[in-house]
Amino acid sequence: MLAYISGKITGDPQFRKKFINAEMVLMSIGYKVLNPTLLPEGLEYEQYLFLDFAMIDVSDLVVMLPDWRGSKGAKRERRYAAEIGKSVEYYESLIKKRLHELKEETE
Repeated sequence: MLAYISGKITGDPQFRKKFINAEMVLMSIGYKVLNPTLLPEGLEYEQYLFLDFAMIDVSDLVVMLPDWRGSKGAKRERRYAAEIGKSVEYYESLIKKRLHELKEETE
């Protein structure tokens, strides 16, 4: 399953670390991940959103990081995902749910 990560970037000096950590956790529980912080630097805000929406288009689900409510872009990504019928999950609850599923599979 292909997951797109959405969360606050603008104004967060630790955004790369936060997104890479989320990517590693999601990969460790079986997801392929699209990480928007790996796009090249120097684009305009709307160019980034255009590319983010393209990644959402091809993903199976959008994973909202805990700080998404503090981000204008993440709110737009969530709204866009809902408009096109993509599943939206919240990072912490998704991790708990997936770990529970993996535990049940091994029992």
